[in-house]
Amino acid sequence: MEDFFIATPFKKPLPRKPINGADRQNGENASKTNKRDQDGEVRINEEITAPRVRLVGDNIPEPGICNLSAAMRLAEELQLDLVEISAKADPPVCKIMDYQKFLYQQKKKAKEMKANAAKVVIKEIRFGPNTDEHDFQFKLKHAQEFLSEGAKVKAYVFFRGRSILFSDQGEKLLLRFAVELEDYGRAEQMPKLEGKRMIMMIAPLKKK
Repeated sequence: MEDFFIATPFKKPLPRKPINGADRQNGENASKTNKRDQDGEVRINEEITAPRVRLVGDNIPEPGICNLSAAMRLAEELQLDLVEISAKADPPVCKIMDYQKFLYQQKKKAKEMKANAAKVVIKEIRFGPNTDEHDFQFKLKHAQEFLSEGAKVKAYVFFRGRSILFSDQGEKLLLRFAVELEDYGRAEQMPKLEGKRMIMMIAPLKKK
């Protein structure tokens, strides 16, 4: 006797796909599309499944929509890879390129950006709300040296006790400090009060 069930409006049949351990059971047969979307990867060559694609780029004779087989054949003739750069488009957008060279350039660029980010040094310069002129000029000279060396300067005025009532005086001091440093750096933000400190970050000017 064959198994059967009667579906009613009040009760839906249970899903046949097991909930626990589904990913393990599916193994390599799990949806590659979903995995690639999560990992931010792209399809290349035989991994592309759409029957038709939109070819773009400067190295192809006729950009536009064509069959996947024709796009693959053209990539092979150019000894390059067919790369799906926009899977969600209809049809997906593909470009013919040297994919390994592209990956190498991207990794090199990311490495350079990481190295440059690691080189950013922040030097702190502290003022009081009643900093005298001699102390101001002394700290200004240090800030000029720091910015010339490529470091950022975090200048702040520290308020003790009731001196917070003179926060406008601290703001004027920081703004003057930024103006005096115009030839060395630029303020990334206006003076901002955070707790008992009024802070302003100054970044070095890019060398020409």
